[in-house]
Amino acid sequence: MKVKTGDQVLVIAGNDKGKVGEVKSVITAKGRVIVDGVNLRWKHKRPTQQKPKGERVQEACSIHHSNVMLYDPATKKGIRKRQAEKK
Repeated sequence: MKVKTGDQVLVIAGNDKGKVGEVKSVITAKGRVIVDGVNLRWKHKRPTQQKPKGERVQEACSIHHSNVMLYDPATKKGIRKRQAEKK
């Protein structure tokens, strides 16, 4: 897979096209990634003794790795491959 946890990526397809975020986790078996602030869904939690009314929480769901591209902050564009690290 071309992205790793901690990489900055640009979303190139889907409802969140054009958003930039950090990869929180990678699911290699399914070929999916979870990006911070992208593909947000509402999750309804049932009531507990600590929170008797229950709650509604927004969570980031996974997207397919082909819908993201590595992001270069210098040019503010997506890049196809990693640049060699400068030593």
